[in-house]
Amino acid sequence: MGKLQEFDITFTNNKVVYGPGESISGTVKIRTGNSLQYKAIKVNCQGSCGINSKMNDASWTLEEQYFNSTLSVADKGTLSAGEHSFPFQFLIPVAAPTSFEGPFGKIIYRVRAAIDTPRFSKDYKAQRPFYLLNLLNLNEVPNIEHPSYAVTTKKFSYLLVKTGTLMLKARSDLRGYIPGQVIKLATEIHNKSGKDTGCVLASLIQKVTYRTKRPVLDLRTIAEVEGAGVKAGKHAEWREQIIVPPLPQSALAGCSLIDIDYFIQVSLKSPDAVVTLPIFIGNIAVNLSPSRPTMPSSPLHCAATAAVPRAAAGVTPSAPPAEEDPEEALCAGGVVSEEIPTKSHSQQDPSGQPVTMSPSAFSHAPGAALPPGRRRPDASAPLFCVSTGATIPFFTEGDVTPIPTSCSLILPPEYSSWDYPHEPPPTYEESCSSANSSFNSRQ
Repeated sequence: MGKLQEFDITFTNNKVVYGPGESISGTVKIRTGNSLQYKAIKVNCQGSCGINSKMNDASWTLEEQYFNSTLSVADKGTLSAGEHSFPFQFLIPVAAPTSFEGPFGKIIYRVRAAIDTPRFSKDYKAQRPFYLLNLLNLNEVPNIEHPSYAVTTKKFSYLLVKTGTLMLKARSDLRGYIPGQVIKLATEIHNKSGKDTGCVLASLIQKVTYRTKRPVLDLRTIAEVEGAGVKAGKHAEWREQIIVPPLPQSALAGCSLIDIDYFIQVSLKSPDAVVTLPIFIGNIAVNLSPSRPTMPSSPLHCAATAAVPRAAAGVTPSAPPAEEDPEEALCAGGVVSEEIPTKSHSQQDPSGQPVTMSPSAFSHAPGAALPPGRRRPDASAPLFCVSTGATIPFFTEGDVTPIPTSCSLILPPEYSSWDYPHEPPPTYEESCSSANSSFNSRQ
Protein backbone atom coordinates (compact mmCIF):
# COMPACT_ATOMS: atom_id res chain seq x y z
CA MET A 1 0.00 0.00 0.00
CA GLY A 2 3.01 2.31 -0.12
CA LYS A 3 2.61 4.99 2.53
CA LEU A 4 -0.49 3.26 3.87
CA GLN A 5 0.32 0.30 6.12
CA GLU A 6 -3.22 -0.40 7.36
CA PHE A 7 -6.66 0.69 6.19
CA ASP A 8 -9.49 -1.22 7.82
CA ILE A 9 -13.10 -0.93 9.02
CA THR A 10 -14.22 -2.45 12.33
CA PHE A 11 -17.72 -2.56 13.80
CA THR A 12 -18.45 -1.80 17.45
CA ASN A 13 -18.15 -4.99 19.55
CA ASN A 14 -17.32 -6.86 16.33
CA LYS A 15 -21.01 -7.09 15.61
CA VAL A 16 -21.87 -8.52 12.18
CA VAL A 17 -25.66 -9.04 12.30
CA TYR A 18 -28.08 -6.12 12.64
CA GLY A 19 -31.83 -5.60 12.60
CA PRO A 20 -33.91 -2.96 10.80
CA GLY A 21 -34.02 0.34 12.69
CA GLU A 22 -30.73 -0.34 14.51
CA SER A 23 -27.68 1.90 14.42
CA ILE A 24 -24.47 0.53 12.97
CA SER A 25 -21.32 2.11 14.34
CA GLY A 26 -17.62 1.47 14.11
CA THR A 27 -14.20 2.89 13.39
CA VAL A 28 -12.06 3.44 10.32
CA LYS A 29 -8.46 2.59 11.27
CA ILE A 30 -5.55 3.99 9.30
CA ARG A 31 -1.83 3.43 9.90
CA THR A 32 0.77 5.22 7.77
CA GLY A 33 4.53 4.87 7.54
CA ASN A 34 4.95 8.42 6.23
CA SER A 35 2.80 11.54 6.12
CA LEU A 36 -0.11 11.29 3.72
CA GLN A 37 -1.97 14.24 2.21
CA TYR A 38 -5.68 13.85 1.56
CA LYS A 39 -8.58 15.88 0.25
CA ALA A 40 -11.21 14.01 2.30
CA ILE A 41 -11.83 10.78 4.18
CA LYS A 42 -15.36 9.49 3.61
CA VAL A 43 -17.40 6.56 4.90
CA ASN A 44 -20.39 5.20 2.99
CA CYS A 45 -23.11 2.79 4.20
CA GLN A 46 -25.18 1.12 1.51
CA GLY A 47 -27.81 -1.57 1.10
CA SER A 48 -29.00 -2.81 -2.28
CA CYS A 49 -30.31 -5.73 -4.31
CA GLY A 50 -29.21 -6.80 -7.78
CA ILE A 51 -30.41 -9.62 -10.05
CA ASN A 52 -29.42 -11.11 -13.38
CA SER A 53 -30.76 -13.86 -15.63
CA LYS A 54 -27.21 -15.26 -15.93
CA MET A 55 -25.82 -17.35 -13.11
CA ASN A 56 -23.15 -15.71 -10.92
CA ASP A 57 -22.99 -12.60 -13.11
CA ALA A 58 -22.38 -9.46 -11.00
CA SER A 59 -23.38 -7.12 -13.85
CA TRP A 60 -26.93 -6.67 -12.63
CA THR A 61 -29.73 -6.18 -15.15
CA LEU A 62 -32.05 -4.85 -12.43
CA GLU A 63 -31.18 -3.15 -9.14
CA GLU A 64 -32.93 -1.47 -6.24
CA GLN A 65 -31.40 0.50 -3.41
CA TYR A 66 -32.60 0.51 0.19
CA PHE A 67 -30.32 3.22 1.54
CA ASN A 68 -27.09 5.01 0.64
CA SER A 69 -25.56 7.39 3.19
CA THR A 70 -22.14 9.05 3.05
CA LEU A 71 -20.33 10.68 5.97
CA SER A 72 -17.19 12.84 5.72
CA VAL A 73 -15.09 11.99 8.79
CA ALA A 74 -12.16 14.26 7.85
CA ASP A 75 -11.70 17.19 5.47
CA LYS A 76 -8.59 18.33 3.62
CA GLY A 77 -5.39 17.81 5.60
CA THR A 78 -2.37 15.60 6.22
CA LEU A 79 -2.12 12.34 8.13
CA SER A 80 1.10 12.14 10.10
CA ALA A 81 2.99 8.86 10.34
CA GLY A 82 1.33 6.54 12.83
CA GLU A 83 -2.15 5.29 13.70
CA HIS A 84 -5.40 7.23 13.23
CA SER A 85 -9.01 6.36 14.06
CA PHE A 86 -12.22 7.90 12.70
CA PRO A 87 -15.55 6.85 14.26
CA PHE A 88 -18.77 6.60 12.24
CA GLN A 89 -22.43 5.78 12.82
CA PHE A 90 -25.39 5.14 10.49
CA LEU A 91 -29.07 4.31 11.04
CA ILE A 92 -30.48 1.29 9.19
CA PRO A 93 -33.99 1.89 7.75
CA VAL A 94 -36.81 -0.15 9.29
CA ALA A 95 -37.98 -1.40 5.86
CA ALA A 96 -34.66 -2.96 4.80
CA PRO A 97 -34.99 -6.68 3.84
CA THR A 98 -32.97 -9.62 5.15
CA SER A 99 -29.59 -10.33 3.56
CA PHE A 100 -29.63 -12.97 0.87
CA GLU A 101 -27.29 -14.40 -1.76
CA GLY A 102 -28.25 -16.71 -4.59
CA PRO A 103 -26.89 -17.69 -8.02
CA PHE A 104 -28.96 -15.05 -9.84
CA GLY A 105 -28.98 -12.20 -7.35
CA LYS A 106 -28.25 -10.95 -3.88
CA ILE A 107 -29.27 -8.50 -1.17
CA ILE A 108 -26.07 -7.04 0.26
CA TYR A 109 -25.12 -4.48 2.89
CA ARG A 110 -21.68 -2.95 3.35
CA VAL A 111 -19.72 -0.09 4.82
CA ARG A 112 -17.03 1.40 2.58
CA ALA A 113 -14.30 3.93 3.31
CA ALA A 114 -12.19 6.00 0.90
CA ILE A 115 -9.23 8.32 1.24
CA ASP A 116 -9.34 10.92 -1.55
CA THR A 117 -5.80 12.10 -2.25
CA PRO A 118 -4.54 15.09 -4.31
CA ARG A 119 -4.30 14.88 -8.07
CA PHE A 120 -1.93 12.24 -9.51
CA SER A 121 -1.81 10.44 -6.15
CA LYS A 122 -3.32 7.04 -5.45
CA ASP A 123 -6.73 6.89 -3.76
CA TYR A 124 -7.25 4.26 -1.07
CA LYS A 125 -10.42 2.21 -0.50
CA ALA A 126 -11.66 -0.39 1.95
CA GLN A 127 -14.98 -2.12 2.60
CA ARG A 128 -16.60 -4.52 5.06
CA PRO A 129 -19.95 -6.31 4.64
CA PHE A 130 -22.54 -6.60 7.36
CA TYR A 131 -25.71 -8.63 7.47
CA LEU A 132 -29.34 -7.80 8.15
CA LEU A 133 -31.98 -10.04 9.70
CA ASN A 134 -35.56 -8.80 9.35
CA LEU A 135 -37.41 -11.31 11.53
CA LEU A 136 -40.47 -13.03 10.06
CA ASN A 137 -43.02 -13.63 12.83
CA LEU A 138 -45.13 -16.55 11.67
CA ASN A 139 -47.92 -15.53 14.03
CA GLU A 140 -48.59 -12.55 11.76
CA VAL A 141 -49.42 -14.86 8.81
CA PRO A 142 -53.20 -15.53 8.57
CA ASN A 143 -54.33 -19.09 9.43
CA ILE A 144 -50.73 -20.16 9.97
CA GLU A 145 -51.71 -22.56 12.79
CA HIS A 146 -54.08 -24.52 10.56
CA PRO A 147 -53.03 -27.63 8.63
CA SER A 148 -52.10 -27.33 4.97
CA TYR A 149 -54.25 -29.77 2.98
CA ALA A 150 -54.53 -30.90 -0.64
CA VAL A 151 -56.30 -33.72 -2.53
CA THR A 152 -56.41 -34.92 -6.12
CA THR A 153 -58.19 -37.70 -7.98
CA LYS A 154 -56.60 -39.42 -10.94
CA LYS A 155 -58.41 -41.59 -13.49
CA PHE A 156 -56.14 -43.76 -15.58
CA SER A 157 -56.07 -46.71 -17.97
CA TYR A 158 -53.99 -49.87 -17.72
CA LEU A 159 -53.72 -53.15 -19.59
CA LEU A 160 -55.12 -51.31 -22.64
CA VAL A 161 -58.79 -51.77 -21.78
CA LYS A 162 -59.04 -51.43 -18.00
CA THR A 163 -59.57 -48.19 -16.08
CA GLY A 164 -59.08 -47.23 -12.47
CA THR A 165 -59.28 -44.30 -10.08
CA LEU A 166 -56.70 -43.17 -7.56
CA MET A 167 -57.20 -40.64 -4.77
CA LEU A 168 -54.13 -38.91 -3.25
CA LYS A 169 -54.42 -36.74 -0.12
CA ALA A 170 -51.73 -34.99 1.89
CA ARG A 171 -51.78 -32.87 5.01
CA SER A 172 -49.17 -31.10 7.15
CA ASP A 173 -49.78 -30.29 10.81
CA LEU A 174 -49.09 -26.54 10.33
CA ARG A 175 -48.58 -23.99 7.59
CA GLY A 176 -45.48 -22.42 9.10
CA TYR A 177 -42.24 -23.59 10.71
CA ILE A 178 -38.88 -22.31 11.88
CA PRO A 179 -35.55 -24.10 11.31
CA GLY A 180 -35.21 -27.02 13.69
CA GLN A 181 -38.93 -27.75 13.83
CA VAL A 182 -40.42 -30.97 12.48
CA ILE A 183 -42.95 -31.03 9.65
CA LYS A 184 -45.45 -33.79 10.37
CA LEU A 185 -46.81 -35.08 7.09
CA ALA A 186 -49.77 -37.44 6.64
CA THR A 187 -50.54 -38.95 3.22
CA GLU A 188 -53.43 -41.19 2.16
CA ILE A 189 -53.76 -43.15 -1.07
CA HIS A 190 -56.92 -44.96 -2.13
CA ASN A 191 -56.12 -47.22 -5.07
CA LYS A 192 -59.43 -48.13 -6.74
CA SER A 193 -57.88 -50.20 -9.50
CA GLY A 194 -56.51 -53.64 -10.19
CA LYS A 195 -52.95 -52.34 -10.58
CA ASP A 196 -50.29 -51.66 -7.94
CA THR A 197 -49.02 -48.09 -7.80
CA GLY A 198 -45.44 -46.92 -7.96
CA CYS A 199 -43.63 -45.42 -4.96
CA VAL A 200 -44.78 -42.26 -3.20
CA LEU A 201 -42.37 -39.33 -2.76
CA ALA A 202 -42.55 -36.33 -0.39
CA SER A 203 -40.20 -33.41 -0.97
CA LEU A 204 -39.55 -30.10 0.78
CA ILE A 205 -38.89 -27.69 -2.08
CA GLN A 206 -37.55 -24.14 -2.14
CA LYS A 207 -38.53 -21.83 -4.99
CA VAL A 208 -36.63 -18.58 -5.46
CA THR A 209 -38.01 -16.18 -8.06
CA TYR A 210 -35.74 -13.52 -9.53
CA ARG A 211 -37.96 -10.90 -11.16
CA THR A 212 -35.90 -10.09 -14.24
CA LYS A 213 -37.58 -9.12 -17.52
CA ARG A 214 -38.24 -12.83 -17.98
CA PRO A 215 -38.44 -14.14 -14.38
CA VAL A 216 -35.92 -16.81 -13.41
CA LEU A 217 -37.15 -19.64 -11.16
CA ASP A 218 -34.60 -21.50 -9.05
CA LEU A 219 -36.11 -24.73 -7.65
CA ARG A 220 -34.20 -26.82 -5.12
CA THR A 221 -35.12 -30.00 -3.29
CA ILE A 222 -34.17 -29.51 0.36
CA ALA A 223 -35.22 -32.88 1.78
CA GLU A 224 -36.83 -35.98 0.30
CA VAL A 225 -38.62 -39.05 1.67
CA GLU A 226 -39.68 -42.09 -0.38
CA GLY A 227 -42.36 -44.61 0.55
CA ALA A 228 -43.47 -47.88 -0.98
CA GLY A 229 -46.36 -48.24 -3.41
CA VAL A 230 -49.96 -49.24 -2.71
CA LYS A 231 -51.38 -52.63 -3.69
CA ALA A 232 -54.33 -52.93 -6.06
CA GLY A 233 -57.66 -52.12 -4.45
CA LYS A 234 -56.09 -51.01 -1.16
CA HIS A 235 -56.40 -47.87 0.96
CA ALA A 236 -53.08 -46.97 2.59
CA GLU A 237 -51.67 -44.29 4.87
CA TRP A 238 -48.16 -42.92 5.17
CA ARG A 239 -46.84 -40.75 7.98
CA GLU A 240 -43.42 -39.16 7.88
CA GLN A 241 -41.47 -36.24 9.34
CA ILE A 242 -39.09 -33.74 7.80
CA ILE A 243 -36.80 -31.58 9.93
CA VAL A 244 -36.59 -28.01 8.64
CA PRO A 245 -32.87 -27.33 8.08
CA PRO A 246 -31.19 -23.88 8.12
CA LEU A 247 -33.01 -21.97 5.37
CA PRO A 248 -33.76 -18.37 4.39
CA GLN A 249 -37.15 -17.14 5.54
CA SER A 250 -40.14 -17.12 3.21
CA ALA A 251 -40.60 -13.94 1.19
CA LEU A 252 -38.20 -11.03 1.65
CA ALA A 253 -40.24 -8.14 3.06
CA GLY A 254 -39.04 -4.89 1.54
CA CYS A 255 -37.53 -6.50 -1.59
CA SER A 256 -39.43 -6.39 -4.89
CA LEU A 257 -36.86 -8.27 -7.00
CA ILE A 258 -36.49 -11.61 -5.16
CA ASP A 259 -39.22 -13.88 -3.75
CA ILE A 260 -38.71 -17.04 -1.69
CA ASP A 261 -41.44 -19.67 -1.40
CA TYR A 262 -41.56 -23.15 0.13
CA PHE A 263 -43.90 -26.05 -0.42
CA ILE A 264 -44.16 -29.75 0.26
CA GLN A 265 -44.77 -31.79 -2.87
CA VAL A 266 -46.24 -35.27 -2.54
CA SER A 267 -46.13 -37.26 -5.77
CA LEU A 268 -46.97 -40.76 -6.87
CA LYS A 269 -45.44 -42.67 -9.73
CA SER A 270 -47.50 -44.90 -12.01
CA PRO A 271 -50.03 -43.42 -12.22
CA ASP A 272 -48.59 -39.93 -11.99
CA ALA A 273 -50.35 -37.81 -9.37
CA VAL A 274 -49.09 -34.72 -7.52
CA VAL A 275 -50.34 -32.47 -4.72
CA THR A 276 -48.55 -29.46 -3.22
CA LEU A 277 -48.80 -27.96 0.26
CA PRO A 278 -47.61 -24.33 0.52
CA ILE A 279 -45.79 -23.57 3.80
CA PHE A 280 -43.89 -20.66 5.35
CA ILE A 281 -40.42 -20.71 6.87
CA GLY A 282 -39.91 -17.98 9.47
CA ASN A 283 -37.85 -16.93 12.48
CA ILE A 284 -40.48 -16.78 15.25
CA ALA A 285 -42.44 -20.00 15.83
CA VAL A 286 -46.21 -20.34 15.75
CA ASN A 287 -47.84 -19.96 19.16
CA LEU A 288 -50.20 -22.93 19.35
CA SER A 289 -53.33 -22.87 21.47
CA PRO A 290 -53.34 -25.60 24.18
CA SER A 291 -56.79 -26.74 22.99
CA ARG A 292 -55.65 -27.13 19.39
CA PRO A 293 -55.96 -30.77 18.22
CA THR A 294 -52.73 -32.27 16.96
CA MET A 295 -52.11 -34.95 14.38
CA PRO A 296 -51.96 -38.37 16.08
CA SER A 297 -48.60 -40.09 15.98
CA SER A 298 -50.01 -43.47 15.01
CA PRO A 299 -51.49 -44.24 11.58
CA LEU A 300 -55.02 -43.02 11.02
CA HIS A 301 -57.95 -45.38 11.29
CA CYS A 302 -61.41 -44.64 10.02
CA ALA A 303 -63.01 -43.87 13.37
CA ALA A 304 -60.12 -41.78 14.63
CA THR A 305 -59.94 -39.84 11.40
CA ALA A 306 -63.59 -38.91 11.54
CA ALA A 307 -63.38 -37.77 15.15
CA VAL A 308 -60.21 -35.69 15.26
CA PRO A 309 -61.09 -32.73 13.01
CA ARG A 310 -64.53 -32.16 14.49
CA ALA A 311 -63.91 -31.32 18.12
CA ALA A 312 -61.00 -31.23 20.53
CA ALA A 313 -61.32 -33.11 23.81
CA GLY A 314 -63.55 -31.28 26.25
CA VAL A 315 -64.91 -28.87 23.62
CA THR A 316 -68.62 -28.96 22.77
CA PRO A 317 -69.35 -28.11 19.12
CA SER A 318 -71.78 -25.23 18.63
CA ALA A 319 -73.38 -26.86 15.58
CA PRO A 320 -73.74 -30.36 14.14
CA PRO A 321 -70.76 -31.48 12.07
CA ALA A 322 -71.08 -30.92 8.35
CA GLU A 323 -71.78 -33.97 6.24
CA GLU A 324 -68.79 -35.27 4.35
CA ASP A 325 -68.74 -36.31 0.75
CA PRO A 326 -68.16 -40.07 0.73
CA GLU A 327 -65.65 -39.56 -2.04
CA GLU A 328 -63.74 -37.14 0.19
CA ALA A 329 -63.93 -39.23 3.36
CA LEU A 330 -60.54 -40.27 4.66
CA CYS A 331 -61.60 -43.91 4.71
CA ALA A 332 -63.84 -43.96 1.69
CA GLY A 333 -66.01 -47.02 1.37
CA GLY A 334 -65.02 -48.30 4.79
CA VAL A 335 -61.88 -49.92 3.37
CA VAL A 336 -59.42 -50.96 6.06
CA SER A 337 -56.28 -48.88 5.60
CA GLU A 338 -52.75 -50.23 5.50
CA GLU A 339 -49.52 -48.50 6.53
CA ILE A 340 -47.03 -47.57 3.81
CA PRO A 341 -43.42 -48.34 4.81
CA THR A 342 -40.71 -45.73 4.19
CA LYS A 343 -37.98 -46.85 1.80
CA SER A 344 -35.50 -43.96 2.13
CA HIS A 345 -35.11 -40.57 3.85
CA SER A 346 -32.52 -37.94 2.91
CA GLN A 347 -32.28 -36.90 6.58
CA GLN A 348 -31.43 -40.39 7.84
CA ASP A 349 -28.24 -42.39 7.63
CA PRO A 350 -28.20 -45.80 5.86
CA SER A 351 -29.18 -47.59 9.09
CA GLY A 352 -32.39 -45.57 9.25
CA GLN A 353 -31.34 -43.47 12.23
CA PRO A 354 -31.88 -39.68 12.06
CA VAL A 355 -28.79 -37.63 11.31
CA THR A 356 -27.47 -36.11 14.53
CA MET A 357 -28.16 -32.37 14.70
CA SER A 358 -26.84 -30.09 17.40
CA PRO A 359 -29.50 -27.90 19.03
CA SER A 360 -27.16 -24.93 18.60
CA ALA A 361 -27.51 -25.33 14.84
CA PHE A 362 -31.00 -23.86 15.03
CA SER A 363 -32.30 -20.47 16.02
CA HIS A 364 -33.87 -19.83 19.41
CA ALA A 365 -37.62 -19.33 19.35
CA PRO A 366 -38.38 -15.90 20.83
CA GLY A 367 -40.49 -16.15 23.94
CA ALA A 368 -38.80 -19.30 25.20
CA ALA A 369 -36.49 -19.02 28.20
CA LEU A 370 -32.77 -19.26 27.58
CA PRO A 371 -30.55 -20.89 30.20
CA PRO A 372 -29.07 -18.26 32.58
CA GLY A 373 -25.58 -18.69 31.18
CA ARG A 374 -26.79 -18.00 27.65
CA ARG A 375 -29.03 -14.98 28.13
CA ARG A 376 -28.02 -11.92 26.20
CA PRO A 377 -27.61 -8.53 27.83
CA ASP A 378 -29.53 -6.93 24.97
CA ALA A 379 -32.72 -8.95 24.64
CA SER A 380 -34.06 -6.70 21.91
CA ALA A 381 -31.28 -7.54 19.47
CA PRO A 382 -32.02 -10.39 17.04
CA LEU A 383 -30.33 -13.65 17.97
CA PHE A 384 -28.47 -14.88 14.94
CA CYS A 385 -27.63 -18.48 14.33
CA VAL A 386 -26.85 -20.52 11.24
CA SER A 387 -30.55 -21.15 10.73
CA THR A 388 -31.47 -17.60 9.75
CA GLY A 389 -30.52 -18.35 6.18
CA ALA A 390 -28.78 -15.03 5.78
CA THR A 391 -25.45 -15.43 4.02
CA ILE A 392 -23.26 -14.89 7.04
CA PRO A 393 -19.86 -16.51 7.59
CA PHE A 394 -20.27 -16.10 11.39
CA PHE A 395 -22.44 -17.57 14.09
CA THR A 396 -23.08 -16.80 17.75
CA GLU A 397 -24.23 -18.90 20.64
CA GLY A 398 -25.38 -16.98 23.70
CA ASP A 399 -23.81 -13.61 24.44
CA VAL A 400 -20.35 -14.36 23.02
CA THR A 401 -18.61 -12.54 20.19
CA PRO A 402 -19.45 -13.91 16.70
CA ILE A 403 -16.80 -16.29 15.45
CA PRO A 404 -16.13 -17.61 11.91
CA THR A 405 -17.80 -20.85 10.92
CA SER A 406 -15.83 -23.78 9.57
CA CYS A 407 -17.03 -23.06 6.04
CA SER A 408 -16.34 -19.80 4.28
CA LEU A 409 -19.98 -19.00 3.63
CA ILE A 410 -23.35 -20.19 4.86
CA LEU A 411 -25.47 -20.37 1.75
CA PRO A 412 -28.71 -22.30 2.16
CA PRO A 413 -29.37 -25.01 1.33
CA GLU A 414 -25.68 -25.65 2.01
CA TYR A 415 -25.08 -28.93 3.80
CA SER A 416 -21.27 -28.88 3.86
CA SER A 417 -21.24 -28.99 7.68
CA TRP A 418 -23.85 -31.75 7.89
CA ASP A 419 -22.99 -35.46 7.82
CA TYR A 420 -25.43 -36.37 5.10
CA PRO A 421 -24.80 -39.83 3.69
CA HIS A 422 -26.54 -39.02 0.43
CA GLU A 423 -25.65 -36.51 -2.21
CA PRO A 424 -26.92 -33.13 -0.94
CA PRO A 425 -29.12 -30.82 -2.97
CA PRO A 426 -27.26 -28.35 -5.22
CA THR A 427 -25.82 -25.43 -3.25
CA TYR A 428 -25.63 -21.76 -4.02
CA GLU A 429 -22.28 -20.65 -5.45
CA GLU A 430 -19.97 -19.05 -2.91
CA SER A 431 -19.68 -15.42 -3.88
CA CYS A 432 -18.30 -13.74 -0.76
CA SER A 433 -14.82 -13.69 -2.28
CA SER A 434 -15.70 -10.34 -3.80
CA ALA A 435 -15.55 -8.67 -0.36
CA ASN A 436 -12.15 -7.19 -1.20
CA SER A 437 -13.07 -6.04 -4.68
CA SER A 438 -12.63 -2.46 -5.80
CA PHE A 439 -14.62 0.36 -4.20
CA ASN A 440 -16.60 1.00 -7.36
CA SER A 441 -17.45 -2.61 -8.19
CA ARG A 442 -21.14 -3.36 -8.80
CA GLN A 443 -22.13 0.30 -8.59
